[in-house]
Amino acid sequence: MTNNKYFFTSESVSEGHPDKVCDRISDMVVDAYLSKEPYARVACETLATTNKVVLAGEIRGPKINNEDLIQKVRECIKDIGYDQEGFSWKTAKIETHLHEQSSDIAMGVDSKGNKDEGAGDQGIMFGYACKETKDLMPAPIHFSHKILRLMAEDRKKGVLKGIEPDSKSQVTMLYENGIPKIVTSIVISTQHSKDLDQKKVKDLVYPYITKSIPKDLIKNLDDKNIYVNPTGQFIIGGPDGDTGLTGRKIIVDTYGGAAPHGGGAFSGKDPTKVDRSAAYVARYVAKNIVASGASDKCLIQLAYAIGVSKPLSVYVKLSDKDKDKTEDIKKKIDQNFDLSPRGIRELLGLNRAIYQPTAAYGHFGREPLDNGQFSWEKTDKKDIFIK
Repeated sequence: MTNNKYFFTSESVSEGHPDKVCDRISDMVVDAYLSKEPYARVACETLATTNKVVLAGEIRGPKINNEDLIQKVRECIKDIGYDQEGFSWKTAKIETHLHEQSSDIAMGVDSKGNKDEGAGDQGIMFGYACKETKDLMPAPIHFSHKILRLMAEDRKKGVLKGIEPDSKSQVTMLYENGIPKIVTSIVISTQHSKDLDQKKVKDLVYPYITKSIPKDLIKNLDDKNIYVNPTGQFIIGGPDGDTGLTGRKIIVDTYGGAAPHGGGAFSGKDPTKVDRSAAYVARYVAKNIVASGASDKCLIQLAYAIGVSKPLSVYVKLSDKDKDKTEDIKKKIDQNFDLSPRGIRELLGLNRAIYQPTAAYGHFGREPLDNGQFSWEKTDKKDIFIK
């Protein structure tokens, strides 16, 4: 590998991956509470294994009947597509172990007197944007997500028959001078019915490669560098094949390894938790900087202390050719963005039941919707960074 030529790989996992099943259920719990009380506090972890789901965590807000919550869990599993012997929305045993939030945490986070609302935890959060794709995401993770998302859409419509919910993808690209030039290998592992052999699975999956990746990027891709179910079969999958936990796919959730990650997961957390909300606003700021044309790429780091309202530090890194603009960009961020937990929530409208769709196919690089979902993907502040 030379400095100007290298390979880079990112992976994605489908909504039926065991960990993503758990992320979806945890975000459903967040939405359930926020829909009743916009300022509810939620930190929900989910475990899923063979025909069993366990919820645990801390809540402060309205009372929701356990049976109602259990029914919502079943609806999540049904929507994902699981009605298998080892994991079914109809028969899974579901336990809830949610309890009141610690008063010590509440004391630090709540606003009181002259004290503004503080961060829900300490930590560092990153946001990133680059010009590799139209949604300003790194290309390998963008294409990895798209393959699985299109497969899932057709599976749910009944167009893609015999393919089950649990899938993974991986895309490797050759970069030259920091620009993705070609795809050099693709891996797709997908759960399938016992009626399908390896050849049939390949025949079903291959079209999603050409639907997801521009022709000029795969025109030289040899069939021997496309790996579909390399083990030979993938019949036992989902939580029956592997235990799932909330928050174990944080690189899939963000930039596929193309940018740092602070370490905190997103799913299952209300927006007072800066693990989630500050990562969203860091992406928002970085994306607007790149959308403005100020730089081809931008990395933002924010740091917080529990109970403290303002970030302890704001770090900005632009592409090498634009690094002389860094101080000016940093000044514009300081002047135009309130990066306190309250400021972030109000700027992005985060106290709404908008989180279930984030649980699969990435929290970033998505289309912002009128109902407030993916508000951090808007580029309505780009004019701030245009001279």
